Amino acid sequence: MPSVFERRGSAARVRDIEPFRVVEILTRATELAASGRDVVHMAAGEPDFATAAPIVEAGRAALAAGATHYSQPAGLPALREALARYYQDEYGLDIPPSRIVVTPGASGALLLLSALLMNPGESLLMSDPGYPCNRHFLRLVEARGQLVPTGPETRYQLTPELLARHWQPHTAGALLASPANPTGSVLSREELAALAAATRERGGYLLVDELYHGLGYDVATPSVLEVDPDAFVINSFSKYFGMTGWRLGWLVAPEAAVPELEKLAQNLFISMSTMGQYAALACFEPATRMMLDERRELFRQRRDFLLPALQEIGFEVPCTPQGAFYIYANAARFTDDSQAFCLQLLEEHGLALTPGLDFGHHRASEHLRFSYTTGLERLEVAVERLSKVLA
Repeated sequence: MPSVFERRGSAARVRDIEPFRVVEILTRATELAASGRDVVHMAAGEPDFATAAPIVEAGRAALAAGATHYSQPAGLPALREALARYYQDEYGLDIPPSRIVVTPGASGALLLLSALLMNPGESLLMSDPGYPCNRHFLRLVEARGQLVPTGPETRYQLTPELLARHWQPHTAGALLASPANPTGSVLSREELAALAAATRERGGYLLVDELYHGLGYDVATPSVLEVDPDAFVINSFSKYFGMTGWRLGWLVAPEAAVPELEKLAQNLFISMSTMGQYAALACFEPATRMMLDERRELFRQRRDFLLPALQEIGFEVPCTPQGAFYIYANAARFTDDSQAFCLQLLEEHGLALTPGLDFGHHRASEHLRFSYTTGLERLEVAVERLSKVLA
């Protein structure tokens, strides 16, 4: 007899949430590697470096000291204070610790903000292509992502003109990303100010994903808080700080929003990993920052090798990535089905890439995302294989 779940099925919201295709690629790549296949991993949005030793040691010390109990729902006071100093040192901003809420990863921050700000039926404008889970979190609270097709002419970013053109009565605000996933594009201080003004003019919220701050290469990477103190900022210890598996992030919110965020956090999370928060305190030590900056330079070297190599093979990359660790490449010369193309490259040639279909709908079947989160020697192997296959 079928189970109740088989008869009734899942809620409509779950059926509307698309699978995270990169996870499927990663799962299959892991299976192939376990069977003995040589796979070059360029799909994951995860630094290949282990968490820096000072951070690990701080986590061990916290465990040894018995830091295994719940922390405050908004995070350890010491970590919120360290983050406030970080904003002062990095951006010259006076952000009080009371405006900072530590979260279980940036995903936890986005869930809190979705629940705090969005009513059923409302939407946030966001660029297509963009990080897919953003729109899926909104669906979870009966809101939606309002995808705006963007291309090289705007460096795949929203503009005030696009906001004006696509703003609807149900639009509650806009979600930006700088540096962006999957394109690596960065918004300048002037662009952030113009977008903040355009959003404020319409009475909307402005949310900015700053997860890849610290991983900028050719241009400055300003925080939106430099031009709009009322913006909501999402950030993470995963990317620049290299703490993916620790699941720790944070958000910065206007003072008036924090009590409601704490109430939500109490109900949804209780608290974050206490030992992880103590470990994160070591992120801000000068010796740790030096190590992390050296890693950023290695990412730059990888980008500077991979980008011209892909272009020489025949991929079109009209916008040089200025941050993060991705190249969003047009593969129309080779395929009009990025999902099938990625599966073929994985199964037949041991190359794990992410199809553009993960990031939206606008010309997604023509695009691939290359993640240069593997060593230069492995990137050379990948380029050699691609050259042979696509020649």
